[in-house]
Amino acid sequence: MKVAIVGASGAVGQEFLRVLDEQNFPLDDLALFGSKRSAGSTYQFRGKDYVVKELLHNDDFKDVDIAFTSAGAGTSKEFVETITKYGAIMIDNSSAFRMEDDIPLVVPEVNGDDALNAPRRVIANPNCTTIQMVVALKAINDLSTIKRVHVATYQAASGAGAVGMNELSNQYREISEGKEPTVEKFAYQLVNNVIPHIDVFMDNGYTKEEMKMYFETKKIMHAPKLDVSATCVRVPVMRAHSESIWVETERAIEVAEATEAFRNAKGIVVIDNPANKEYPMPLFVAGQDPVCVGRIRKDLTNECGLNFWVVGDQIKKGAALNAVQIALYMIEKNYNFKK
Repeated sequence: MKVAIVGASGAVGQEFLRVLDEQNFPLDDLALFGSKRSAGSTYQFRGKDYVVKELLHNDDFKDVDIAFTSAGAGTSKEFVETITKYGAIMIDNSSAFRMEDDIPLVVPEVNGDDALNAPRRVIANPNCTTIQMVVALKAINDLSTIKRVHVATYQAASGAGAVGMNELSNQYREISEGKEPTVEKFAYQLVNNVIPHIDVFMDNGYTKEEMKMYFETKKIMHAPKLDVSATCVRVPVMRAHSESIWVETERAIEVAEATEAFRNAKGIVVIDNPANKEYPMPLFVAGQDPVCVGRIRKDLTNECGLNFWVVGDQIKKGAALNAVQIALYMIEKNYNFKK
């Protein structure tokens, strides 16, 4: 099996290399692609050096079985035909195709079988905040259908890629040196601040990030009538997103039942012992694979309401790991990549 990574020099591209190795992904050959600027860079994978090629409209994908793409929506749209024309499955990390009817939007723990029906040979990786939320929602929805979801996110600088992480790091350094912090990627200084603004504002007052959670959750969970409302906030954390989630289910679910469901769910680790100050935090979840759930409690205003706190690594489960897990799921189901 030959695998390609498009956007290999970016934060997610680099994470793809680490995750493919950690997951013992069964590949025989690897090809790395990037912009003209990053072409010529060399990265090591399993003891062998690989040189980044410039992404061009040519036949470089002729022998590729799976292409993991993380180079932005514009690049994905421009190169989708080049990447897939010889039969490669493109697992795309951008927002380019997520809401197209004939392209599956997949989180393996929730709707893995959707990946097996990809008529355009493209599978979309959801938004990072959506991924970790629906992994947790699935455990509750299996107990009783969720009617309504409210979520507030606390999103790390990593959500804005390497540029965002560098800006946060530089701001800490500049402030410690008594300098005015440089603000370029974020709307305002992120150090000592939280910014209730991720992506552009829409006509309804919500941001594009918040509307991604609205639309993507419905599609992944096959629940067009599910009510979803989100507030997305950038916080001065380097890596791993946190979410405060409230759900209303059709029947009342007790805390013990919900906790047991989370413990038994694939991809979830429960950290919930308030008496010992044990709960998920980015400090400890960064770099980890699972979605961590804690602070599980009944809502005080609604008998059918539950509150819980979810933390996940945005670059791992929120991006590279989920995409690799999609491919592994397809391999497990004996998907014919050569067809």
